Amino acid sequence: MSEHQQIKCSFCNRNKQDTEVLIAGANAHICNACIEQAYQIVQQDAKSSVSSQKESSPFKLLKPIDIKSHLDDYVVGQDQAKKIISVAVYNHYKRISQINIDEDEIEIEKSNIIMVGKTGTGKTLLARSIAKLLNVPFCIADATVLTEAGYVGEDVESILSRLLQAADYDIEKAKMGIVFIDEIDKIARKKDNPSITRDVSGEGVQQAMLKLLEGTIVNVPPQGGRKHPDQKMIALDTSNILFISGGAFDGVEKHIASRLNTRSIGFKSNQDNRLNKENLLQHVAPQDLKSFGLIPELIGRMPIVTHLDPLNKNALKLILTQPKNALVKQYIKLFEIDGVKLSFDKKAIDLIVEKALEYELGARGLRSICESVMLDAMYELPSQKTKKELIITASYVKTKLNKLILNKLKVA
Repeated sequence: MSEHQQIKCSFCNRNKQDTEVLIAGANAHICNACIEQAYQIVQQDAKSSVSSQKESSPFKLLKPIDIKSHLDDYVVGQDQAKKIISVAVYNHYKRISQINIDEDEIEIEKSNIIMVGKTGTGKTLLARSIAKLLNVPFCIADATVLTEAGYVGEDVESILSRLLQAADYDIEKAKMGIVFIDEIDKIARKKDNPSITRDVSGEGVQQAMLKLLEGTIVNVPPQGGRKHPDQKMIALDTSNILFISGGAFDGVEKHIASRLNTRSIGFKSNQDNRLNKENLLQHVAPQDLKSFGLIPELIGRMPIVTHLDPLNKNALKLILTQPKNALVKQYIKLFEIDGVKLSFDKKAIDLIVEKALEYELGARGLRSICESVMLDAMYELPSQKTKKELIITASYVKTKLNKLILNKLKVA
């Protein structure tokens, strides 16, 4: 007993019988209570050091080549758009990091971006991938619900309330965030000539967005909208917020074609049509967006105009199989959780791609076709204990798609 009393914890001086575990070292001992306390101290120190690092470097600034290589992991093709966005994002955050350092009076302007591309070509995915890489607050705002102040709908300021929510209402974080304004083509002026009546969901919204894009202090409703008129507004400076907008701009090809004179009479007309009709969007310019219905002031505040190429068969095939979050990989993972080994035949993938091209919905078309093909398997296999492997063949895809078409014809 006297021997136990002599062995004590070197930190809290407790005897061996008063502890659950007493660990011996070279010339000292430590009890379980002291180990737990020391662990808590180490954890707190680690958290405080991580938070101080985040405060000192609020965003992760990478070189344009590194940004593009990251985007290549998630977005197939669209090299020109990825290059333009990588440079614009790099310059924007380089501008922010130099604001407090520069002593000369050279002021670098914002580089807001406007993306033109058909549905399902990857506009939203590009913006989301950029925000994820830089570790900055990111939000997607839908331009279709916006109206002028005083009319039914949402005010332009409600865009920033979503950004505040994404930043956990940290104003300093939100000041350096990225806002993706989707469907910006839906707020185009309804007619080319200014109307006598108010265009409350078109030109009026564009005019309301001007100061927001350029950089000003905006009073943001934290809960969004006009449903809470008594809420306290939060002042947010938009000078360092990067605005990326995207839209399908359906019909803008006509404006591009008329500008390029693709309907010219003569021997070269057939050649021009062959060269341009496949992808007229690659020739998109600010004046085409003006002809479409965007006001010049808005286009001027979004100086970088880029396009996304329509997806061909090879691009759709790569989207289905190659990226980190490819649809095929997602389904394999889903079935793996249930202990089922899933694989896709090459001919089956080709057939899915061909059907997606028929629908003309881009990458979204792939998802809808895959869901139709995989529905029965996802419904039945989790309950089956015997079958542990499923191979998706071309005949399997044909059977499931034909069954879907027949069911829809019966309902009709």
